[in-house]
Amino acid sequence: MSAHPTRRAVLVAGAAAAITQRAAAADVPIRRILVVASSGERSSPHWVAFEDELRRLGYTNGRNGALNYILRAIEMSRPALTEAIAAQLGQGAEVIIVSGSARTLDAAAAATRTVPIVMIAIDYDPLAKGYIASLAHPGGNITGVMLQTIEVTEKRLDLFKQAVPDMRRVAILWDRNAADTYAAARNAAAVLGIPAVSVEVRDTPYDYERALADAGVGPGDGLIAMSSGVFFTDRDKLAELALRHGLPTMAIGGRESVDAGGLMYYGASLSGMARLAAHYVDKILKGAKPVDLPVEQPTRFELVINLKTAKALGLTIPPAILARADDVIE
Repeated sequence: MSAHPTRRAVLVAGAAAAITQRAAAADVPIRRILVVASSGERSSPHWVAFEDELRRLGYTNGRNGALNYILRAIEMSRPALTEAIAAQLGQGAEVIIVSGSARTLDAAAAATRTVPIVMIAIDYDPLAKGYIASLAHPGGNITGVMLQTIEVTEKRLDLFKQAVPDMRRVAILWDRNAADTYAAARNAAAVLGIPAVSVEVRDTPYDYERALADAGVGPGDGLIAMSSGVFFTDRDKLAELALRHGLPTMAIGGRESVDAGGLMYYGASLSGMARLAAHYVDKILKGAKPVDLPVEQPTRFELVINLKTAKALGLTIPPAILARADDVIE
């Protein structure tokens, strides 16, 4: 059984202390970096990319860097998460990377107003929510990378409809962490003339089977899962469920959902965003202030299609869509 998230933070802090002792003996200054992620594992491709970029920039975990993680933060209450982050700050964390939901950033912001926070904002707008003053001049101690998920939602739905032209309706799967993107998806569906049905899940662990049944979702419908840390964690379960119900899927929380068996993903490269965040860390550790570092937006977007899943669903993806794909899983 895995450790409780709060206890996990304590265990990580203990490991960091051992790293510090070894580095002190070698007279090497240690730079402490804390990663707080709503979901996922350290082995997730984007965190592998993040650590790889840090190494390229000269930071090696265990030699001149102490890289600690608080993972699956979405499973923790807001007060418990703030407490866990504060405990890591007490151990000397110099910069915090915050990935995932607005609630995770909110917990980090509550823990400190001075330690730099580098956000990887995926499913919310930090400007609209008041975490930053502007993209060019973020203000305060928060800067980083943001994906304007809401703005690209219409593009996702358009590609989804082109890939599955016979789709009767689009079922929008969402939870409280994805309320902003759900509203954007409803609006985009209306603009595109695609009938939409809400599939909301509330109490964890989510009963996806019941939610689909209550919404009357079945063959002929398509399923688009909003960006939520819980959905990311449950991506294997969701892919299996969709396949069993004959539902083609479009994911917006990362290509990992397609690797797990979903049909399509369109969005920014999360690994690219994580690498960009590593450069913010480097600049901050070299003396830059968050207030002087403009918030950046990803410029590389990718369309990923799983042809094995298409075949299992009895779908033929139009050649024009396949030609636009950056990656095809066969």
